[in-house]
Amino acid sequence: MSILLTTDEEIRELNSRYRDKDRATDVLSFPMDDDLLMGDVVISIERAIFQAGEYGFSEDEETARLLIHGTLHLLGYDHENGGRQAAKMKRKEDELMAALKAGALI
Repeated sequence: MSILLTTDEEIRELNSRYRDKDRATDVLSFPMDDDLLMGDVVISIERAIFQAGEYGFSEDEETARLLIHGTLHLLGYDHENGGRQAAKMKRKEDELMAALKAGALI
């Protein structure tokens, strides 16, 4: 898996090119059909810093949450259609964040 930390402008360009959504977003995931590589996760650091303030998290916590979120997408989790899959993804995200905090990694 590769991780790219980038700007709002660059992630907006990627979002426009690959998802036909001409706006910045916090995280994008690009899965690969490869036995050795899961894919790419792209995180807007500008958006992570902004959201950390909005949600009351540290910048490290928000960046970790976005990395977890993007990684779950690479593993096949999806929240785009809402419902049970979105709830399942949110539970897994919360579980992994709690494990990180318990291990004092963030």
